[in-house]
Amino acid sequence: MTRAEFDALCATQPGAVLSGPGELDAWKIGGKMFACFGHVDTRDQNTDQAVVRVTDNETAQMLIDTGAASKPAYFRGAWVALSLPDLEEGEAAHRIAVSYTTIRGTLTKKLQATLPPVPEAE
Repeated sequence: MTRAEFDALCATQPGAVLSGPGELDAWKIGGKMFACFGHVDTRDQNTDQAVVRVTDNETAQMLIDTGAASKPAYFRGAWVALSLPDLEEGEAAHRIAVSYTTIRGTLTKKLQATLPPVPEAE
């Protein structure tokens, strides 16, 4: 998956805004980040990554333990890093939706009321 494809999936979330460009390009809802991008450049690895929120620490650890994600630098808690070149569209869409919904749910009711509605799942 490319960065542009990941951006396109993030853009489908109601009220999502891309902040940046800058040191940290991030997708936000109500001013809070639900996805961001980074680049890992070490001796063993040189790849673009997307960082998203999962529902809880246990889910994050399970994804890391199974190799589906890695622990992102500078993030604590239920955030995981996904390797963009290895990420399939269906998995990306799911991870973005979970991250978006989780972060949107942390916003105040007053702020949530100002955002576009989330379409009903079919």
